[in-house]
Amino acid sequence: QVQLVESGGGLVQAGGSLRLSCAASGLPFSNYRMGWFRQAPGKEREFIAALSRSGVITHYAESAKGRSTISRDNAKNTVYLQINSLKFEDTAVYYCAAAPGFGDYTNDRPYTYWGLGTQVTVSS
Repeated sequence: QVQLVESGGGLVQAGGSLRLSCAASGLPFSNYRMGWFRQAPGKEREFIAALSRSGVITHYAESAKGRSTISRDNAKNTVYLQINSLKFEDTAVYYCAAAPGFGDYTNDRPYTYWGLGTQVTVSS
């Protein structure tokens, strides 16, 4: 049974930082591209960041560039998302997702496994 479990969310003041983690189990982690998406209330789910199976190739949404870093530790089956300079508009549920092999990073359709999400709330 595949599980993706996010952690690290919480309440943070604007300008602060968070490091989200996503622990994967039940799948050959190093064979999967990993991505982070988020969904704010009343809005559609949006892409934030993703990286290749080795972690060498990374992609970021414009909203995340310059203040976010995605990384992975294949030995720990874990992917991370560091977000700095948090803004009120970053408030959302953050999801990690896994997509097999090669392909698109920013579209959510290739991602076959999803976590339940972790809430990030930024106070202004």
